[in-house]
Amino acid sequence: MKLKNKIAIVTGGGSGFGAGIVKKFIQEGAKVVVADINLENAKKVAMDTGGFAVEVDVSNSLSFKNMVDKTLEKFGKIEIMVNNAGITHLPNSMENISEAEFDKIFAVNSKSVFFSAKYLVPKMTSIGGGNILNVASTAGISPRPNLSWYNATKGWMISATKAMAIELASKRIRVNALAPVAGETPLLKSFMGGDTPEKREKFLSTIPIGRFSTPNDMGNAACFLCSEEASMITGVVLQVDGGRCI
Repeated sequence: MKLKNKIAIVTGGGSGFGAGIVKKFIQEGAKVVVADINLENAKKVAMDTGGFAVEVDVSNSLSFKNMVDKTLEKFGKIEIMVNNAGITHLPNSMENISEAEFDKIFAVNSKSVFFSAKYLVPKMTSIGGGNILNVASTAGISPRPNLSWYNATKGWMISATKAMAIELASKRIRVNALAPVAGETPLLKSFMGGDTPEKREKFLSTIPIGRFSTPNDMGNAACFLCSEEASMITGVVLQVDGGRCI
């Protein structure tokens, strides 16, 4: 029970890595808000795990604040924030990505981290500390071609994690990041530009351990970084990537 009675929000909790993090957190004793733009998915995960579903568009300030307010109404405090929700663009040369795609990717992947600072840092400070965990990607460390602006958002998230960690350490708020390689999530098909046995084989050939990241892998790593076992760890980017970035 590493997270016993901790109050956590997991965005993008309705599927993929987010659902894995929700499941692990609840197994370890946390009370978890399953936040997702797809409310039906959030409700399903909440029903399966015992979480509390909330609809959120993490790129929208009012929607993000509403998620925070609903969590406080339900549980009274927030101790863990997992910024897992993210999107990508289909593989394409950087000059051919539309401005609308660029704006949307940065709003979801980057602006959401800004909102977590804006709305949660004061709340965590008032209770003596907390944890913010940003789900970045190996794409922010070792970019793949034709995913340029997705790569850039994840690199931004890694820099933001370190900037937040150094500024918030005195407030006893730890800020870390996970950098997974692609996994069996709704984004996998987009990363590969289609899902075929040949494309999977080519993608897997870049991962030394020879498999994709799983929701369980992410749940275990997230639980560790948000637990007291990691109380001396802040500003790190933990690669959950099977050796992809070596």
